[in-house]
Amino acid sequence: MRRSSGMMMALAGLVLVLFSQGAYPARAPAMDGDAIDGDAMIAEYFEIETARLRDACLADITSLEDWQAKRSEYRRQLLEMLGLDPLPERTDLQAVVTGQTEHDEFIVERLHFQSSPGLYVTGNLYLPRSRSEPLPAILYVCGHGASRSDGISFGNKVTYQHHGAWFARHGFVCLTIDTLQMGEIEGIHHGTYRYDMWWWLNRGYTPAGVEAWNCVRALDYLQSRAEVDPERLGVTGRSGGGAYSWWIAAIDERITAAVPVAGITDLENHVVDGCVEGHCDCMYMVNTYQWDYPLVAALVAPRPLLLSNTDRDRIFPLDGVVRTYEQVRRIYELYDQRNNLGLQITAGPHRDTQELHIHAFRWMNQHLRDDDSMIEKAAFRFFEPQQLKVFETLPEDQRNTEIHETFVPTAPEPPVPQDDTQWSAMRDGWLKALREKSFRAWPAEPSELAVNVVGSAVQDGVRFSAYDFDSQQAIRLRMYMVQPDGPNPPQRIVVHVLDDPALTEMLAAYRVAFAEPLSGETLPEADAEAYRVKVEALVAAQQAHVYVVPRGIGRTAWDPSPRKQVQHQRRFYLLGQTLDGMRVWDVRRAIQAVRAPDGLPDVPIHLHGAGTMAGIALYASLFEPRIAQLDLDDLPADHRHGPYLLNVNRYLDMPQAVAMAAQRTRIVLQDADPQDWGYAKNVIDALGWEPEALQFRQ
Repeated sequence: MRRSSGMMMALAGLVLVLFSQGAYPARAPAMDGDAIDGDAMIAEYFEIETARLRDACLADITSLEDWQAKRSEYRRQLLEMLGLDPLPERTDLQAVVTGQTEHDEFIVERLHFQSSPGLYVTGNLYLPRSRSEPLPAILYVCGHGASRSDGISFGNKVTYQHHGAWFARHGFVCLTIDTLQMGEIEGIHHGTYRYDMWWWLNRGYTPAGVEAWNCVRALDYLQSRAEVDPERLGVTGRSGGGAYSWWIAAIDERITAAVPVAGITDLENHVVDGCVEGHCDCMYMVNTYQWDYPLVAALVAPRPLLLSNTDRDRIFPLDGVVRTYEQVRRIYELYDQRNNLGLQITAGPHRDTQELHIHAFRWMNQHLRDDDSMIEKAAFRFFEPQQLKVFETLPEDQRNTEIHETFVPTAPEPPVPQDDTQWSAMRDGWLKALREKSFRAWPAEPSELAVNVVGSAVQDGVRFSAYDFDSQQAIRLRMYMVQPDGPNPPQRIVVHVLDDPALTEMLAAYRVAFAEPLSGETLPEADAEAYRVKVEALVAAQQAHVYVVPRGIGRTAWDPSPRKQVQHQRRFYLLGQTLDGMRVWDVRRAIQAVRAPDGLPDVPIHLHGAGTMAGIALYASLFEPRIAQLDLDDLPADHRHGPYLLNVNRYLDMPQAVAMAAQRTRIVLQDADPQDWGYAKNVIDALGWEPEALQFRQ
């Protein structure tokens, strides 16, 4: 048994009475144990959260009417999660053919177009030499197969040229386009994977959205060509191209048939089984609405869709592919179109094998040409990379390398409200956006806090106590309270939100006298002077200090290697969360534990944090009542420097959050430039709030 039932003994005043009366021993049984395995805890959490999304996926669809009633909203949600709601303007493509390369059976045009001004897409258009009428066309989207020489990128279209050649030799037009990451102009797919660009999450940006938009415009280009039958368009690609195939097939009804190859599986594979660690950001939408991936594939129904994979693919494992197929099959059955959904499994690892080629070719033949003949020709590479290169010199006006800065627009600074009515509308809109777009993953029905005292001791006139509580299922956290020892409750409670350096500082001070309640922590060298200063200040002020340690810090820390730190943060966002967003929830739950019926419900709370934790404390205060003061040290002036919260910059930035908090909570910004917070100060002045609502201290 690891915890008590109910709000067990909880905090402060009640604990003092219980200890003095001998109701509990000086050290209560450590129901949770002193040691905690942070890796096991976070693994269990990810399993629970993944199962929740899996079980909800398509669960409310029992009839075709159910599906048809929800389908358009699901499509809109997917567009939003790709950063495409609203869709960018369909500007002139400014398509240019820079040359052509010839084969006995087909011609390859080397071309580029701009999906948006300055966002260049390089590609090769494969055209059969023999054609008497408009032909079906294939959009081939490439996986991560770079082709480079002497620092020059030829684009991954070169690596996948054999697919375009096969289609052209069999009566198709095929446009093979480069991707953002590995095109002739090399953009970035690895923002969170490699470059610590976690602010992408604030923007709601994913390079999957750029790839999807480039595919939309590629279809526009194909339909502009006289050689193409605009009603017969297919899409295929493998690995990354498999993922882009299902994005475009899901969002664009012009796709007649789709074959995503080795690019589809479910959240269980990505999050629980760890496949996320082998994928860059282009494989994922920003999962605001907490989908499992079968819902993406279901949006293709009832159009022909073949899911194609090998049986030993490490990054798209067979079990997840089959689970996805089983989920999607139910939607096709509602349409009575079972034959329009296929599952092809061949032997092999994650490779572009001939067996995978054949099934994709046959699927397109069947559904775009009504041709069921046998495949007789294999797919070959006929050209050297240089022969397929589009640009001699890269365009100076290209935005590919910086498109992540502008593709998803951020909210402009709002006007300063002129009256309470205008302010209320702005504030309520921001809070609604935060609940629905940034913190949607917070538990809808919070679990019992299950507060449990795990240790307490008195020395030098102060009592130091340790408590465990449940933030949510699988997340059991510890917090510490230190207060003057005596019968009177403290005059106020200062709740500190700790990061790793702040935790180390706290442990170094209090281990001088309270090593036993700190059991289970990795204790630094004792700091006797820091302990003396803290105790003297605490006794003089007659206040309590609560130290909150959010998930992933201290006792609950998981694997500290840089790779695992990055990949766990990415797991959070695959689940429609961020680590910082769930730490805001942890702080809320700690405040609720302090406020619990057996705790200190009426003592004023001051909330303190530094750096990113100052931002986490700020956002926690927006959702918890009766926070008397926020003491925020080195609060980031914008979200680009943290905290990282899903989609937040689509709606507001840090100055607007400070303005919302200042309406009901005094805010003290330590070591802040007042110019960074001019918007909040202007709101306070315009609405006649107390001038002390926002203070600056050095």
